[in-house]
Amino acid sequence: MNLEIITKEDLRQLKTEMLAEIRQLIKPEDRQSKQWLKSAEVRKLLNISPGTLQNLRINGTLRFTKVGGMMYYKLEDINRLLEGGNQ
Repeated sequence: MNLEIITKEDLRQLKTEMLAEIRQLIKPEDRQSKQWLKSAEVRKLLNISPGTLQNLRINGTLRFTKVGGMMYYKLEDINRLLEGGNQ
């Protein structure tokens, strides 16, 4: 049987690391300051596949702008989609 002792310092370090990770996940100022998102970011945010994102583009549910070979999406359009309104 392997016995490990957890000290108060270990718990403080765990707390610090967890708070840092939570802050990283919920940084509202970063998301709001970024107006345009790339396809990969949109897929991650909406938890959808590349094919589903393509269908949203094709049927006009999600507007996009193509610059070179990259597709960009307005954050406000994505928020509107998440809230249930298309237009």
